[in-house]
Amino acid sequence: MELKFGDIQETALIPLAIKASETERPNPRIKDLKAKEMIDAIGVDVSKYDPFLSHEGVVARTIMFREKLKALLKKYPDALCVNLGCGFDDKFSQVDNGRLIWYDVDLPDQIAVRRKVYQDRERCTMLDGSALDGEWTKQLPKAKMNIIVMEGVLEYFSKEQVKTCLNMLCDSFEHGYLLAELHSPFLEKHGKHHDAVKHTNASFGWGTRSGKEYLELEPRMKFVSEKSYNEEMKKYSVRGKLFAVIGRNINNRLAVFRW
Repeated sequence: MELKFGDIQETALIPLAIKASETERPNPRIKDLKAKEMIDAIGVDVSKYDPFLSHEGVVARTIMFREKLKALLKKYPDALCVNLGCGFDDKFSQVDNGRLIWYDVDLPDQIAVRRKVYQDRERCTMLDGSALDGEWTKQLPKAKMNIIVMEGVLEYFSKEQVKTCLNMLCDSFEHGYLLAELHSPFLEKHGKHHDAVKHTNASFGWGTRSGKEYLELEPRMKFVSEKSYNEEMKKYSVRGKLFAVIGRNINNRLAVFRW
């Protein structure tokens, strides 16, 4: 693996570092051997990207996205799935049922680096594409049901960019589900204090109190559900339980939409 530190954007280092360190624990809640391989390959100290709350949050969201995807795939086993803004994430191997069709989509420079780590697999293809432009969707096969995953993406978008993205998805896919990570107005205002992101040059975009605010931007979408990462984090530690109380309305959450 020919990865160097500059190959990986700093925000991508956060989940990578966390997944790698969790994988090394005696009883890991999630396992990601590729993440560990990548962190080992770049050969730098990434401990600053792995503070407690961010660690627990990434573990929680990994579990929650995986379980929600599996539930949808029980209902739609032949769905076309798109991990939009995939970075180095490998959800395909977590949920593959032997039937789904999967695309890992990101900007060309990110996909170029991803190809140093992954290869296209049967029913799992990497593709250049933007969340703000649907031109890439013309390359996809038609499917009765489409499932779009956007983890760690929309929180860096402005409100106008979120609208552009939602409009693009509804224009490009006749029917679908969107599984999206959302964040709060508090984090939008105070993101520079985030325990891991403060070590990067990234800044948070438009935050919402409820996923229902997305419906104003794209009326074709219907709100299905949303669940705070607190619900998973509080299962594992006293600190997680305390944060679920203190940070009741400020933690990120998994929201589900359909159209």
